[in-house]
Amino acid sequence: MFEVLSGKLGNVFKWLGNKGRLSEKDVDQALREVKIALLEGDVNFKVVKDFVARVKERALAGAVMESLTPGQQVIKIVNEELTNILGGGQSQLLKASNPPTIIVMVGLQGAGKTTTSGKLALHLRKTGQRPLLVACDIYRPAADTQLKTLGEQLNVPVYSEMKKSVPDICKGALKYAKEMAASVIIVDTAGRLHIDEPLMKELKQVRKTLDPTEVLLVADAMTGQDAVHIAEEFDKKVGLTGLILTKVEGDARGGAALSMKSVTGVPIKFMGVSEKMDGLEVFYPDRLASRILGMGDMLTLIEKAEENFDKQKMEKFEKKIKKASFDLEDFLDQYQQIKKMGSMGQLMGMIPGMSKIKDAQLDEKQMARIEAIIYSMTPKERHNPDIIDGSRRKRIAAGSGTRTQDVNQLLNQFRQMQKMMKQMSKGRGILPKLGNLKNMLPF
Repeated sequence: MFEVLSGKLGNVFKWLGNKGRLSEKDVDQALREVKIALLEGDVNFKVVKDFVARVKERALAGAVMESLTPGQQVIKIVNEELTNILGGGQSQLLKASNPPTIIVMVGLQGAGKTTTSGKLALHLRKTGQRPLLVACDIYRPAADTQLKTLGEQLNVPVYSEMKKSVPDICKGALKYAKEMAASVIIVDTAGRLHIDEPLMKELKQVRKTLDPTEVLLVADAMTGQDAVHIAEEFDKKVGLTGLILTKVEGDARGGAALSMKSVTGVPIKFMGVSEKMDGLEVFYPDRLASRILGMGDMLTLIEKAEENFDKQKMEKFEKKIKKASFDLEDFLDQYQQIKKMGSMGQLMGMIPGMSKIKDAQLDEKQMARIEAIIYSMTPKERHNPDIIDGSRRKRIAAGSGTRTQDVNQLLNQFRQMQKMMKQMSKGRGILPKLGNLKNMLPF
């Protein structure tokens, strides 16, 4: 997401950073390029106009122009204003004073509403909640079957009564939720290909019956400004409390995310960042602004690591680093834990200074080849790579379907990585390791 915008803004800020002093003409030139980049990123025109005006007003203040690092000051202002148009602070899910909290998911067909309902249930269960999924789409063929399948995968109960009317399903779900002591009810409602009166009438019935704590619109980020217009219509006719943007990983421009809050007044609460069931991220405006400007997002990266890394294995790993006994078995184990965190392109985008590394440079096939090479070694060879001579290399290459040169390259880069591990042993905890994540991977 924001790949195009990040690249263009990066060029502008590089030019700004090379300026010893800034004139008003320099600021105007930089903001003209920023404006073009935002408009090409499909950001709402009015949002762009207001954003540029605020940045210019602050950038031309005496304290900035007289600063020893005026270029950095302007970048700081842009970061702060981007955070503001994205929503300012994080907007958390509301909780009912008397459980269960009821969340109604609305949206058009194709936005990923049912899948997102499952993702949200998984997210809430991880936080200690007891979610119940409710199938209220009685029109789309097999909609309830899809939700039941997700429920089985996630070990989350699903309430479904497809032969009843929507209001009756809602009433039955409330009764069932109390019986099973559910703390959260997530209602997957019907969608349409477009906004029409029957859809809105039904959603109003759902609201009246359930009196929900949250009404979340699931919107496809790849539809750009259409997603913004859809959010406006749903908010006007049904009333929204928040938004979930899906397919964010496929939206290289990001205009919908940058326009949503300013245009609709409704905050974004989550982003769908992958098709996997754990691919739902809490929306933090400040963190996303940093990502857009290529400053990384170490907080989200650390949270992902804490969620996916085995604590005992990590402690054992750190001890091995300190003893300089890190081997290929350890590398394979660490690599497999890193894979759980998401694609390498996403992870690199969270590390300051590495956002420009493209997925092409992080060839997933190359990573699979490395895995195959290590699996083709004996346990003794993994623990002591120095014993791998010419004949062993040929055997490993044949067993992994690779070339001897590939095995040689892995072993040479692994030795370099061992040296780096000795230097990293001076740091503490997981942060220094994640900061050097690119160097940890031999490809």
